[in-house]
Amino acid sequence: MTEGRSDLPYTAGRPVSVWTSLHYFNIYRLIVASVFLLAIFIYPRTSGFGSEHLRLFVWTSIAYWLLAIFFYGALKKIRMGFNRLLSLQVMGDVLAITLMMHASGGSRSGLAVMLLVVLAGAGLVGQGRLTLFYAALATVAVLFEQSWRVLDAGADFADLVQTGILCIGFFATAISARLLARRVIANEDLARQRGIDLANQLSVSERVIRDMQDGVMVVDSGETVRQWNPQAEALLGVRPPPRPDLAAFSVTLAGHYRNYRSGTKERVATLRVPGSGALLRARFVHAGASGDVLIYLEDMGRIQQQAQQMKLAALGRLTANIAHEIRNPLSAISHAAELLREEKRTEGQQRLSRIINDNAQRLERLVRDVLELGRRDKTSREPVRLAGFLESFLDEMAMHEQVDRSVFSLSVESDPALLFDRTHLNQVLWNLLSNALRYCSGRPGAVRIEVRDLPSSERVELHIMDDGTGVDEEARGKIFEPFFTTHSRGTGLGLYIARELCEANDAVLEWVDNQPGAHFRIIGRNQRWQENQNAEDSRD
Repeated sequence: MTEGRSDLPYTAGRPVSVWTSLHYFNIYRLIVASVFLLAIFIYPRTSGFGSEHLRLFVWTSIAYWLLAIFFYGALKKIRMGFNRLLSLQVMGDVLAITLMMHASGGSRSGLAVMLLVVLAGAGLVGQGRLTLFYAALATVAVLFEQSWRVLDAGADFADLVQTGILCIGFFATAISARLLARRVIANEDLARQRGIDLANQLSVSERVIRDMQDGVMVVDSGETVRQWNPQAEALLGVRPPPRPDLAAFSVTLAGHYRNYRSGTKERVATLRVPGSGALLRARFVHAGASGDVLIYLEDMGRIQQQAQQMKLAALGRLTANIAHEIRNPLSAISHAAELLREEKRTEGQQRLSRIINDNAQRLERLVRDVLELGRRDKTSREPVRLAGFLESFLDEMAMHEQVDRSVFSLSVESDPALLFDRTHLNQVLWNLLSNALRYCSGRPGAVRIEVRDLPSSERVELHIMDDGTGVDEEARGKIFEPFFTTHSRGTGLGLYIARELCEANDAVLEWVDNQPGAHFRIIGRNQRWQENQNAEDSRD
């Protein structure tokens, strides 16, 4: 919206800028009335004002000055329509100037020119057809004054011709002011609409930049960071410094920026973040004539992870098809090995049949795990009360693995509800607890399961810890890779499948540390998150 006095009234269909123009019109009237009044009091005889009727000119000037003060001071208090208020003011101007012109010798006094200024101002302020009415009003007043002068004072009849030409100028001025005002209104509306569009575009751009996965920074020629998004802070591992110099964000990035400023082409550089060791790719692009430079920061680890996920997805589809095809012949081999064991054979033959059966069962587990990957996207999440679920699960696992139930220690805070596919959660816990049982000491409480509710973040944490030797330092970066195993009879898919199933349920599975055994943590959403999401959807 155009700038103006915010305390001026606002009427429907009349923007604040129109009332501001009327305010300035009142100031002009007050100045003109003051000039007339000062001129007649300081130079009563030499100014030429009131040459025929000095007293009429004086009293008219005083009345005009008081009227100007009234309109200026009462603008905010008069409860009147805009057109009516403007018409009242213009009629006052026409009447006062006409009387002063009559007292000063008619149109030859030059005061009629002041009516042109009034009509031009009224046309710009009013911006409507009333400008023609104002021109007609001024024409009638001037012609009446000149006619009175011809009939009463015996003035030259030829002066009417000059007055007529002046009246034509009234209409020309009014029409020109109206056309100019229409153009001003159109430009003002266009500027206002473009301002709204620009504000909307800036809002959208800021939202897009803020939510980008890549970091974005705008740096000027003096290495001052003018803008940046939260992802840039996260990738560089810094908080906004008090003085946003590029070196305060990253000394290495500032060095690459200086090298780029010395050239003219787009440049890509890589840098490693101190502390986290994350590898970033920085891309420098000129932002235009301003001389600013856009710096895009990309997490190379995320890019590599995405590429790996694509490869693993393609590999998963291939291996799932292969596993499905070999399952039938594998079942036949297992069945044949069982039949061989039932026949009376020598000890060597029994050992060979046992080897065939053991490896067939191992291949069967591998096939089952691979086929389980194909069902990761088929989720049916529901609120799972962890206290009761884990009690039943641990009883079943202790019975199946033929271990004492006291090996498991369960601690649950406030019995939260985890949003998870029940079948997937069963598979994830089975894989994690199987590994924990394999490496723990077997004493009571050797495997600890802790459930922690985080109401502030609408999350639930499920911790699984054992008292074994933990994860070797060399294996820590590979434990979630497919087909990586440290057990002679393992398939290497247990932790990989567990992590994939967690991601399918919008949860995270991660290795925390050794305490002294392996410590894994599942972070998932609780039921309150779903309730809040449903509430937001209903409001939308």
